[in-house]
Amino acid sequence: MTIPHDVYDNPLIGRYASREMAQRWSPLRKFRTWRRLWLALAEAQAELGLMGDNGQPRITPAQLEELRAHLDDIDLERAAEHEKRLRHDVMAHIATLKEVAPGCGDILHLGATSCYVTDNTDLILIRESLQHLCESLACVIDALAQFADQWKNEPTLGFTHFQPAQLTTVGKRASLWLYDFVRDLHELERRRDELPFRGAKGTTGSQASFLALFHGDSEKVKQLDQLVARKNHFTRVVPVCGQTYPRKIDAEVLDALSGVAQSAHKMGTDLRLLAHRQEIDEPFEAEQVGSSAMAYKRNPMRSERMCSIARFVMGLPAMAATTAATQWLERTLDDSAGRRLYIPQAFLGTDAVLRIALNLLTQPSGGEQRGLIVNQTVVARSVREYLPYIATENLMMAAVQAGEDRQVVHDVVRKHSHAVTAQVKAGQGSPTELFDRLRQEPVFRNVDFAAVLDPRQFIGRCPQQVEEFLEEYVAPIRKRYQNVLGQVAELPV
Repeated sequence: MTIPHDVYDNPLIGRYASREMAQRWSPLRKFRTWRRLWLALAEAQAELGLMGDNGQPRITPAQLEELRAHLDDIDLERAAEHEKRLRHDVMAHIATLKEVAPGCGDILHLGATSCYVTDNTDLILIRESLQHLCESLACVIDALAQFADQWKNEPTLGFTHFQPAQLTTVGKRASLWLYDFVRDLHELERRRDELPFRGAKGTTGSQASFLALFHGDSEKVKQLDQLVARKNHFTRVVPVCGQTYPRKIDAEVLDALSGVAQSAHKMGTDLRLLAHRQEIDEPFEAEQVGSSAMAYKRNPMRSERMCSIARFVMGLPAMAATTAATQWLERTLDDSAGRRLYIPQAFLGTDAVLRIALNLLTQPSGGEQRGLIVNQTVVARSVREYLPYIATENLMMAAVQAGEDRQVVHDVVRKHSHAVTAQVKAGQGSPTELFDRLRQEPVFRNVDFAAVLDPRQFIGRCPQQVEEFLEEYVAPIRKRYQNVLGQVAELPV
């Protein structure tokens, strides 16, 4: 359904999320799933030999066939008319289905409560959405791993407290973002694999209505619960519940989605800081405009958008937690309206965040270059600027090994470094002057400055750390998701 332009248009639908995710949480998909759940329940009851009071099968093959023939022909306008009259969405759709399939009207919803279709549908869509996000996140991990591997040897200035610190490498820094995403993927997979089905539990979770239908046969009621789950490709059901499945499940799922958003926000924030330093640029399209006023601007708009949507997703788990904490006894309906908002939007938002992340890492930026652009000249200049301070310890050790007194050497370095820093702060010099000063000192006469000051001497095991991490943690992910890797995400707007 096209949203008219004279009413509010959710940007997650119109601008950010994928069409696949948006369609999954559409009204049409929801109501078609309801019909399939009614069919699954009727099939399971028939297979378990549900009998009527007359001793005949309660559900006939003809009724099931009629129901199967009308799984998708939903008249949403007619359902809306029924709901306006009945003030009950499930009953409205039962009435709508009965009008096109009158022969199966008396087998619909047998023993079920509304949550049989509403809750089980949510769980089906949540599981599908988790799988969708797992695949998207695997693509992000794969692309980011390629970037980390490409730049694992490139020395760059490291920061603590956003103050210059020891050197790292461009690829090693990327591996920090990568490890966060790897942990997120494991959590999404766990939530997907452990997600239970609500099944057929009745109005308060007691299964009393189904026990009555099966004339007190408790074993068949238990089998019904499991069979309905299997028909919907679930291997487990919630062991106990009230009218709804525990809303704690929603809170756990949204916590996992928030984790993805947190990781994306961390990467996006770092990229924005590095863009300010002109060390790494986002992809920038040929006709892209950075500012309507400042034509020279090249803003990190993708990272900013990713951080913005990520913050939205990170704020949603609080609502799910509140709902889980305030459900009265077997259930209360004050969960319904909120869940219609925050569950779909949490998935849409996370989907959008991952689309932007993948776009950042794979978007063509002219010629053969794709994704993030490392400005090696700027990176190397930053390294050279601070290397005199970083290298002083190595220079001291080299002088001591050449026979000089450590305390004397330390005092020489201290005096010159403080003097050079004072000049730099006064705008009268450069940190590289420290090397020139130290070269003139007798205590350093036997030190090979060129060998000691090679930036590669200050990156430790960064290249090996990246290689080992990719082999141990990323390679298994690539193997699991090999059929979906290599995607390139385009931004719709």
